[in-house]
This record gives sequence, structure tokens and C-alpha cells, in this order.
Amino acid sequence: MAFDFKKEYKDLYLPKKKPSIIRVPKMNYLSVCGNGNPNEPDGDYHKSIELLYGIAYTLRMSYKTDHKIDGFFEYVVPPLEGLWWQDGIKGMDYTKKDKLSFISLIRLPDFITKEDVEWAKEQARQKKKKDYSQVEFFTYDEGLCVQCLHIGPYDDEPKTTAKMHQYIQEQGYLLDINDMRYHHEIYISDPRKCDPSKLKTVIRHPIKER
Repeated sequence: MAFDFKKEYKDLYLPKKKPSIIRVPKMNYLSVCGNGNPNEPDGDYHKSIELLYGIAYTLRMSYKTDHKIDGFFEYVVPPLEGLWWQDGIKGMDYTKKDKLSFISLIRLPDFITKEDVEWAKEQARQKKKKDYSQVEFFTYDEGLCVQCLHIGPYDDEPKTTAKMHQYIQEQGYLLDINDMRYHHEIYISDPRKCDPSKLKTVIRHPIKER
């Protein structure tokens, strides 16, 4: 049976619907950066997802090629994630989606190296006749965070983040979103197949001790 990150690391991908504190380990990802409203059909965000999955599945199926990755084992491609911010805006203003910047992410197993990602980009370019140069190997050491499972539309997230921020105050922590630590979302549900009222999204915010 293929290794499933969501099932093996439930503390990272399936938290409860009430806020909790977690120390997130350093992890490697595929990443694509972009700007603009994520709802635009031809915008940067939708293009980033297509690029990420093209490389993610090329790596996932690499064992069927001549490119052998040391330590490889079969795994389920982890869920899509996103780091989000708005220049000049503290926090998140959901009414100004055109001001959004993002880093779209898909987690990589530890055995995949930067060189493997470069191989996959060239492999996918040749096979699909598409430019994958925007995809990068990205390491993020997220550290101490508050997180919560949000259920419902993305535009309702402020209700959940308000609970998270109240919780960290009660626990003696401070919010620590800055130029290096971001509003983080992990998309457990596929919005193309799920009713908006039932969407499951992990929301994670960096914090620091008071």
C-alpha cells in the first residue's frame, strides 16, 4: 500500500476544528510563485497548480523510468498547499483578492532531491511540450504555529482565524506573520468535487512566545 502523508501525519493534515499549537518540522516542497486573484480561470494561481501536479506526478511515477531515486518508495501525492500574503496589508483582506501573492506548494518525500526535481522538469517538458521552469525545489522551516481545521467556503476563513488569534493570546503567544512566515493553507478537499459548505482546509499561522 502506498504511503499516505495525510494518514501518517494526522497532526499536520487532519487537526481538530478547534485551535492547537504545533511545531512544524522543516520540509521540502515543489513550489510555484505568483500573484493575483486565485479565482481567475487563466490567472497565475490556476497555472501554478497545473505546473505543480505535472512535476509531482512525474516524480511519483519515476520508478517506472530509468531514473532511479535512492530510497524511493511508493506514496500518495500530498495535498496542495499555499502560502499567502498581500503587500502593504497586515493580515489578510479577503475583499482584495487581486492584491494577493502566493507560493503554491506540494510536499516532497525526504528522499527526493533538488536534482530529482530538475530531472522531472526536463522529463515533463519533453513529454508534455510545456515549460516547467517556474517549478522550484523549496525548503520551509515553519516552526511554531497555531493551526485549525476550517470547514466551509474560503471566504469564511476569517471566522476561524479569529478563533485562532484569540486562542494564542489566551495561551501567551503572539502572531508572527512577516516577510518570512506566512498565512498557510492546506487543501484537504478538492473544490472541484466538494460542496463549498463542506470544504476542509487546514489554516496555519506562525506564532512566537510573548
